[in-house]
This record gives sequence, C-alpha cells and structure tokens, in this order.
Amino acid sequence: MRVRDELRMNVNQQPHMASPYGQPQPGYQGYPQPGYGGGHVPSGYPAQYAPYNGPGSAYQQGPPQGMRGPPTSGAPPVSGAQNYSQFGQGETQNGPPPMGAPPQRLPVSQPYTPAVVNLSGPQPPYDQQFGAPPVSMQQMTNQMASMQVGSTAPSPAGPGYAPPSVSQAPISSAYTPAAPPTFSLASTAPTQPPPTEAMAQAPPRSYYGAPPPAQQPFPNAAQPFSSTGPTQPQAPPPVSQQSFSQVPPVSQPPFSTALPPGPTQSYGGPLPPTQPSFPRPPLPTSQLSNFPGGPPPTSTPSQLPGGMQPQPPVSQPSPYHSGPPPNTTGFPPQVGAPPRPPLAGMQGPPPMASQGPPMAQANHVPPSQPGMPPSPINAALSGPPPQPGMQGYPPQQNGAFGQVRGPQPGYAGPYSGQPNYGAPPAAPAPAPAAPKRLDPDSIPSPIQVIEDDKANKGSEPFTTGVRGQAPPLVTTKFQARDQGNASPRYIRCTAYNMPCNADMAKQSQVPLAAVIKPLATLPPDESPPYLVDHGETGPIRCNRCKAYMCPYMQFIEGGRRFQCGFCSCVTEVPPHYFQHLDHTGKRVDCYDRPELSMGSYEFVATVDYCKNNKIPQPPAFIFLIDVSYNAVKNGMVGIVCQELKTLLDYLPRQNPDVESNIRVGFVTYNKVLHFYNVKASLAQPQMMVVSDVADMFVPLLDGFLVNVSESRMVIESLLDQIPEMFADTRETETVFGPVIQAGLEALKAADCAGKLFVFHSSLPIAEAPGKLKNREDKKLVGTDKEKSLFQPQVSFYNTLAKDCVVQGCCVDLFIFPNQYVDVATLGVVPTSTGGSIYKYTYFQASTDQERFLNDLRRDVQKQVGFDAVMRVRTSTGIRATDFFGSFYMSNTTDVELAGLDCDKTVTVEFRHDDKLSEETGALMQCAVLYTSCNGQRRLRIHNMAVNCCSQLADLYRNCETDTIINFFVKYAYRSILSSPTKNVRDSLVNQCAQILACYRKNCASPSSAGQLILPECMKLLPVYLNCVLKSDVLQPGADVSLDDRAYLRQLVSAMDVAESHVFFYPRLLPLQQLDVESMSLPVAVRDSEERLSRGGVYLLENGLNIFLWVGVNAQQELLQNIFGTTAFSQIDPGMTSLPALDNPFSKRLREIIESVRAQRSRYMKLMVVKQEDKLELIFKHFLVEDKSNNGGASYVDFLCHMHKEIRQLLS
Repeated sequence: MRVRDELRMNVNQQPHMASPYGQPQPGYQGYPQPGYGGGHVPSGYPAQYAPYNGPGSAYQQGPPQGMRGPPTSGAPPVSGAQNYSQFGQGETQNGPPPMGAPPQRLPVSQPYTPAVVNLSGPQPPYDQQFGAPPVSMQQMTNQMASMQVGSTAPSPAGPGYAPPSVSQAPISSAYTPAAPPTFSLASTAPTQPPPTEAMAQAPPRSYYGAPPPAQQPFPNAAQPFSSTGPTQPQAPPPVSQQSFSQVPPVSQPPFSTALPPGPTQSYGGPLPPTQPSFPRPPLPTSQLSNFPGGPPPTSTPSQLPGGMQPQPPVSQPSPYHSGPPPNTTGFPPQVGAPPRPPLAGMQGPPPMASQGPPMAQANHVPPSQPGMPPSPINAALSGPPPQPGMQGYPPQQNGAFGQVRGPQPGYAGPYSGQPNYGAPPAAPAPAPAAPKRLDPDSIPSPIQVIEDDKANKGSEPFTTGVRGQAPPLVTTKFQARDQGNASPRYIRCTAYNMPCNADMAKQSQVPLAAVIKPLATLPPDESPPYLVDHGETGPIRCNRCKAYMCPYMQFIEGGRRFQCGFCSCVTEVPPHYFQHLDHTGKRVDCYDRPELSMGSYEFVATVDYCKNNKIPQPPAFIFLIDVSYNAVKNGMVGIVCQELKTLLDYLPRQNPDVESNIRVGFVTYNKVLHFYNVKASLAQPQMMVVSDVADMFVPLLDGFLVNVSESRMVIESLLDQIPEMFADTRETETVFGPVIQAGLEALKAADCAGKLFVFHSSLPIAEAPGKLKNREDKKLVGTDKEKSLFQPQVSFYNTLAKDCVVQGCCVDLFIFPNQYVDVATLGVVPTSTGGSIYKYTYFQASTDQERFLNDLRRDVQKQVGFDAVMRVRTSTGIRATDFFGSFYMSNTTDVELAGLDCDKTVTVEFRHDDKLSEETGALMQCAVLYTSCNGQRRLRIHNMAVNCCSQLADLYRNCETDTIINFFVKYAYRSILSSPTKNVRDSLVNQCAQILACYRKNCASPSSAGQLILPECMKLLPVYLNCVLKSDVLQPGADVSLDDRAYLRQLVSAMDVAESHVFFYPRLLPLQQLDVESMSLPVAVRDSEERLSRGGVYLLENGLNIFLWVGVNAQQELLQNIFGTTAFSQIDPGMTSLPALDNPFSKRLREIIESVRAQRSRYMKLMVVKQEDKLELIFKHFLVEDKSNNGGASYVDFLCHMHKEIRQLLS
C-alpha cells in the first residue's frame, strides 16, 4: 500500500445539524467546558431514559466501582438550570431544554447524499456486522465488553469480535469518563460573542477557562486548576494510546451517556435496525498515518491509572499547566482503541488526514492544544468531530478508498444504516439546526508542524550536497554544511522538484521561485564563503552564457576543456587553471578549490568588473538631519546627535582589527539645507547654507566628507552644537527631494558610492522639487481608486531613484511622523536603491528612544555592499522572468542595487522556455557583483541545483510552504499598485485553490468530495494564506493609516522567509511554562484567543513588536517574578522594558526577550498588555487564527471557504 504525503479532512458545505445522537451537549453540568474545571459526571444509567437530575453530590473522575463502560443510549440528561443554548444565530434558551416530543430519526433507507458525508481517519480493519441489538443496557454493555475494536486483525470468533485484550486495565479502575470532544463552544473566543456564522450560543462564563463563581472545582478531577491558573479540559490522547475497558463498536459513540435534550428534533428517538448498510473493507495500514502528525506511537502506556494524565504531545504542551495536564480525556490511554465515530449530521469541515510519511515526533497528536477542550467539527462544512482517540482527527471509513459514508441530514446516528443500539425505528426528521463550528484542534496546526520539523531535522547538520533535498523550516535551528549547493540561508526555493515542462507547471499552479539573500549573516558555527583570487585573469567563466566556474561544470578531454552545466557550451581551460582528472573524471584539486566543490564562494573581481574600469573609492556615509520644529520638539535631533558621537566608531569594516575607511559627512535641513565643513584642521565646524533648493549643489568639496578618526574633535563639536542651534526654531516646513539630491551630488563630487541616512519628520510641503500635498483619503479604501494611494504622487522621485542607483547612492529613511507624510512617495527612493525605511509614529523620546537607537546602530554597523548588480543564470529549459524586492532594473536581467545589506532579499520567479530532463535537474546561479565596505570589488556566487519531475505527486512532495507564501505576499503586494485589493485577494485564493485542487484531482486517492485533502508539505498553506489575506495591506481595519499600509508593503517586499513567516504567523510563547533551568524556550501555542489562559502570561513577537500579555488571574508568584508586584492592578501597561529583578525567572525572561530581538532585523519594542485593557485590541490583531475586526476570516472559516473553492474547481 503506498503511503501518500497528504492530509485529509472531511469538509462539507451544508449547514450543520444539532449535536448528534449520543454526544453530550456543551451546556451540561458535569461535562468539561472551557469555563469549567474539566471533571465529569458519572455516566451510564441502569435503564433507558432514566432521568438525570443535576450533578451528583461528589463528582467522580471514574464511574462507581463495577460500573460498565459507556452506555449506548441512556436518557437525556435533564440538569438543573443550565446556561446553555443549543440554538445558533442568536436564539437563546435559559434553563433546561424542554423534553417535548422525542426527536425523530430518519429511516434506514434514507438515500445516501455525498454532500454530507464525512469520515476521514482510521477505521476498523474488518467488516463490521453486528447481530441484533441487545435488549437491555446491561446486555448491551456485556456485548460491548466482548468486543475489541482497533486496528487489529479479526479474531477467529468472527469479524469484529475478540476477547478483551490482555492489555486492558480492570474495568473498575480503567474507565474514567472521557471528555466528549463535542463542545460547540470550545473553539469560540470566550471573550466575545460567537461569530454569527456557525456556532451555538455560548453559556455566560468568564474568559479563558476561569470557573464561574458558583461552580466548585471537582474534588476528584485531576488538578482542575494548576498552580499557574485555571485550566481547560485537555484534548484526548492519541488514538493508539487509548483502549477502553469495554470497547464500543466504532459505529456508536463510545461515550454516549444520553441523547442530547432539546426541542430540536434532528436526533434522538428511535433507532434504526442494526444491520449495517454495507460491509467495510479493511483499512489500509498506511491510513493510520492520516493525522497531521503522522501516526501516534503504538507503544504508549496503557498502564496510566485513571487519575494520571497522558502527557501532552511534545509539540503542544498544555498552555495552562507547568505540570502535566489534568486527565480529562476520560479513558486511560490504552493501545488499540477505536476512534470515535463521527457525529450524525455533523457538517463541519475538514477532518484531515495527513496521508503520508509519519513525522517522527513523540505522541503524534494532531494539533490539538492540550489544555483546550476539543470542540466539534463544524462550520458549514460536513465532517465528524474529533474522536477521543484521535484528538481531533475523525476516522476515515474504508481508509482513503471506496465509498465514504457519513452522517445524513437530520439523522442522529453516527452513520446512516449503522447500528445505533437501544432505540426504536425512526421517523422523518425536521429541518437541521444551526451550523456549528469546526474544532480548531482537528485542523492542521502550524505549531505541530514546526515542532515536528525541529524534532526531525534540528539535531543533524543539513548537508547541501543532495540535489532536490528540502531544507529544515526557517523556524528550526540547524547547522548547514555546504557540499555543492548554496545554504538555505542564502537561497530557499518554493519547490525542490521542478516540473519538467510548462504544461505541468501550469496545471499545478505551484509558483516556481527562489528567495535569495546574497549577503545573509551566518551563525557563528558556519564558515563564511571563501574568497578566491585568480589574479589579473579573473574568474573562469563559460564562453557562451558567462556562468562562473562552479561544481556543475564537467571537465573533459583530460581536463583541458570544460562543458558548461547551464548551456552545455564547451570552453578551453586556461593553462594556469589546468589540472589533471582522476579516474572518476573529477579534477584532482577539486576539494582544494571552493569554486569546484562549494555552493557559495566569492571571487576578487578585476578592474574589468569596475565602473569605468577603475578601482572604486571607499564608500561614504552622509547623515542628513531634519531640524524643523517637529523634529526638535520630539527630541529626535538631540538623540541622533548624541548617538552619532559614539556610533561613528562602529562603522562597518572588512577586518575588525582595522579601522573603517568609510568617510562621513553631515547636513541639516528644514526649508533650506545646511552643509558642514568638518575638516580636521578647523578648530570649529563651519556651516554653509544653500537656500536655492530648486537647483541643488554642494557648496564645498574639501572638508565635507572626512575620516572619522582624523576629524573626531570637529565632528563632536558639531554634534554638540546642532541641537543648541535649532532649539528655538519656529520653522515647521520641510523639503525632501533636495535633501537626497544634496547627498547624491556630494557622492558624485567625491566619485564614490555610499549611503544616505535621512532623519525626517513631516510631509515635505515647502516649495521645492518633490513637494507633496496631503492626499490621504479614507473614502478611496476598498474602491478601484485605492491603488493610487500606493503609487507615488509625483514622478520626481522615480527619476531621482534612478540617478541614485547609477551613482551607487543608497538611501535609508528614518521617519518620525505625527500625521500623514505619504510614505508611498517618500519610500520610492529607499526601496529602489536597496535601502530601508524605519517608521516611528508619534515618536516620544521616553518610550521610543531605545527602539530607534537600536535600529540606527544596527543599520550603521551591518555589512553592506555598494553599487551592486545581481544576475541569475539558469540551465536550459527555465529562465528567470520576474523579480521582487528593493532594487531597480534598467533591463530585464540585471537587478541593480545601490546598496545591498545582509537583510535584503531578492525573490526571483522562473518560467519554462523548454523541457527539463529528470536526469540533469535544473540549475541556477546567482552572481552578485558589489563593492565591499573597504572598497574592494567582489563577486559573490551562489549555486543551486534542484530535481526535475514528470509526476505531479513528486512536485507536491517537495515544496516549501513558507517560501511559497513569501512569494505570494510579494506578488500580491506588488499587484495592489495596479489592481483593486479585492481582486488581488481573490486571485490569491483562486491560485491556492487551484494548487490544492490539482493535488486532489491528480495525486490523492479516490474519496468523497466532502473531504478536504491537503498535501503533507502544504497542509499549512490555507492558514498562512489567510494570514496574508487579512493583513493590514490587503484588508485594512478602520484604524490602519494609509502610511502604515504603504510602509508595511515596502517592508515586506524585501523580507526573507524567516521574517515573513513570523510576521504573518507571530510566535506566541506561554511563559507560565518557562523552565528557568533549561535553555530551551517553552513550546509556542497557536495564535488564537482561546489558547490564552486567564492564569497565564504570554510573549508574542512578530518581527516588529513584542507583546507581553498578562491574564487577570495570573499567579501572584509569576507577577512578582516578572514585575516585582503581586497585584495585577499595579502592573504599569506603559512600561517598555521589564524591571531587572534578582530572581532566576526574571533573568531568564529578559534573556529570552534579548535573544528574540537579536534574531530579527529590527528592534522590537516591548508592550505590556493587561487582559481586558484597551491595548488588548491591538494584541488581538496578531491572534491570526481568529476572526479579525477588519472582516478577516478565522482559520476555521477560511478553511471551509477554501474547501468550497476547491470543490467548485473540481466540479
């Protein structure tokens, strides 16, 4: 049986029935709910329909001694007043639901409707044919006791029957009532009314699992509240971890204590005849890996006593406990338990199956968050609920093959025609009840995938020598070893198996692209690229395509000639480069020469590679400071001048032991420009004013650009005087275009490349070239004219940018706006020259100084190349057709960057122009010619070889979702310059649906249309794409300014994959689980409000901000350790740094924040957010799995939408 790499989910678009037969409803006392402690009532009634009058006096974790396993159909619990509505969409009901006419059931002959079908996940490998229904409850449980349902072979006794397995614990101790995973509320954000889409009304309760005042913790529940605060029921253990003392048949809910009560009549009442309507073929063994995490381990202990907890999966420790989570799963984990059947009428999305190579990870639980109660699957998609043994992944009938049967509308039993013991035959059912929400734990979890990858690929070094091997994810810490392909730190591809021809590429719609970061910083344990100097002859190249010597060149004729791997042209080897070949045809000096054995290396470029054929001058840095009223008043001018005194000692240099030979110059400006002569021979700096801004020139040559060490005294004197000179200024107007022109002219006069650091505060409205007007118009948002807001107002800056690139003048812009400054226009020059924009809205020295200074220090010190040109060559069959990033292109092949730093990426899209062969694969070579910071001209070469495939399945097996998303974002963010944002969003959804529909149609095994099937390596495509779709740029909230959108658009266009990943799916760390002894971080939790515990403290980072969210019930000890106070009310939400307290927790937390900041290219300001505080709205904006205020869909809803799109394409 071949195992596929895919994730299968049952999803259907019908509205959902009321809660299925045999499943406890969300409002019952005694069932774990998000707001309750997580214990259970004893289940099982001696006779059918015995009434249940409220919770017992003492809650028991297990049933009374000797009680048999879960009864099949007991009475509906009639509890005391319950805050529970079983209606959706705003209808509420207080008190117990009326016990009116018994709900009706459909006859067995109800026609099978594929639309509502859904089962995906393991099924028993035997034909399940049961005899007549037992007459009494006791007889029923006895019959169940003699059956074992699991993935074992049928016993001789007949299909489906076997003596109880020896591994089962004694009935009295092994059975503890399970937390039924059917809460329709667990998945809604408790702090807000449930989305009207598809949910039952939530009972009133406090946020995040704190118990309501009247509810006492259950005495026997295992730790209902841990030391770190309230908890929520944990998701059930993995399927193979559970066995029941009496195993119910798959076709009936393992713990159905009763019919759900209620006036809705889509379930209940009589049972159909028990004969199954069709036999089930055995389950293919490969199907057991149909959970996103791969199969659960089969060796998990069945010995856990009822009170002990199974540990949460490695990838998702419970966010609510520092200790093991409470065992709310019900049955002690035992081997071989059956998955719970799907619920009737449960139309909810994607149960999923990741059919494919199991990921090596302990506990393979799907993404459920331990500590969160599982909730039913629904949301206008049809599919079963999470199963007790499956933690959220429903069973799939018949494996992936054959007919998949599922719940019928209005039909309460698990499957139509399946035995449902203990009730009389059915009558027709009325209209279905309101739809419910799909359980978020049953859909692919980014955290699970990230943790699995860390476990699988984080321990071994990644060697690049194997062609077409996908690297570890950007979230995994790994060591790369260059063995002939560039490290993934330099190049990441969307697909490592490229389609052989254009038709296949078009059919799949998978983008073929590479995200290249030519000057990436490497970790200390990896060696930087070797520098190769061939002397005056320069690097060896192919005669025809000009590709540089690399491991893909084939030496022939005893080493006298070589054949190019890119164009197949044969070139003579120069005599000085000749070397003999060994018996394999390799040069004997192969491993002595980096260009013959490495994926990345540098050549020293000869004078032929220099502009005007002369060796370049060392570059210069020019600081241009706005001294208008706003800039002086907010403290920016004083801070910049003070910082530059020390920062100038840290200018970039090639050799850390030698001082930098970068020269510096200074300009201040408002409506006019002030140049400063800081020549070393002067006692005081001299100021020269240029007021004719319409025709900019530099009034002095000698003394403007100087060496720091020679002119130190004069420079320091100047930096002391500038804030004093302009302290009382009343000038509010500024210019901007002439400022850049001034820097450009100065570099031209000095005949060198360089960088301008512009510190600017307001919209340039003074009369001058590049003057702008305020064009902010919120009324255009969402209209066809919205695109004009992202385009520059005037063409002046495009022309200026082109001039800057020609000179090698890179511009970095630091803006400090208090109102609209038209970032879309001001950003043209920085983004076209390879520069950066840093934005500090409403800058206040007290709170923003730290962030600004850290950004400035890093920006000045980081490694940068000047006057760079990049070209990407490819082997015959594909070519680079499109480029994304911060650069300028004067032709179709050369990417020109006035400056290229270690954070900048260029994304390149490839298209076929011929067929590729599977034998040779596809090759690409990125060559960057640049001037290093000490003035040396260099060539940096990165080579990459990927496989080619003629089967779509191979393409889908080797893609990288993070890189695909990086490409999609850049493509979309560029598209909004020319198309309405709605069209851009629609085209993204459409392309993603086409990718997944192509996989479903051509690579997945046959199955019901109601299943959503995702390729294993793309199962996170929907969640990440949804984050992109509802980002501020594509779907802004009312509070997002146009400047912010333009800023983010420009920022993201040069991001690498690691930055775009955390930007769109922020990292959320539960600090209450922090182990101060360990160097490892607590495992992140998913970005959803329901994952937050009132008793916890969480750290969220997205590359631009760090939030510290504090729950109202956070433990006093935790607050004391972090803030030095035990009172929640005394925490100051205005603090931007944590107090340095003398305790291990405080030290470790501050280390973590510093290390997280060190990983990002921008300094992240810390914001403390107290739960229920006004700042919490900002924080919630980053909980990207939830529905957003700006109309963005939740992950669950988007997955349903995505499935609908795929089905439309397939039909």
